[in-house]
Amino acid sequence: MVDSAGTNGYHLGSSPDGRAIAAAAKRRYDLNGHRARKIEPTDFTDFDRVLAMDNTNLAYLQNKCPPALRSKLGLLMDFAPAASYREVPDPYCGGHEGFELVLDLVEEGAEGLLDQLRQELGHWHAGWRTTVLAWLQCVRGF
Repeated sequence: MVDSAGTNGYHLGSSPDGRAIAAAAKRRYDLNGHRARKIEPTDFTDFDRVLAMDNTNLAYLQNKCPPALRSKLGLLMDFAPAASYREVPDPYCGGHEGFELVLDLVEEGAEGLLDQLRQELGHWHAGWRTTVLAWLQCVRGF
């Protein structure tokens, strides 16, 4: 299972930003039905990995996460070492191109994460699933 949540509650229950919906639709991602939510304490136990988009959100997660579970935390872009960005920038105050860049980076990080999971597992098998929580700030609209 993959999910997203924010570290703030500014837009709880809201749909993604229209620019995010448009950028996602161009790549055949359907964001209909997605609603903003805030991190919950159970997320640290329910998910195998909890990934932040930037260091500010990672620091917040480290502060909220029980010490025994902090090994689950990381940055999404750590899975894309060849990328020129180490953090996913917030596109909210910019134009449509910022949302396209965010999708480019998230796709690159996700590919690297999948490669890592394949290496860890050796192969995929029936009945196995991993859970990943990608922490996207609610203001980013994703």
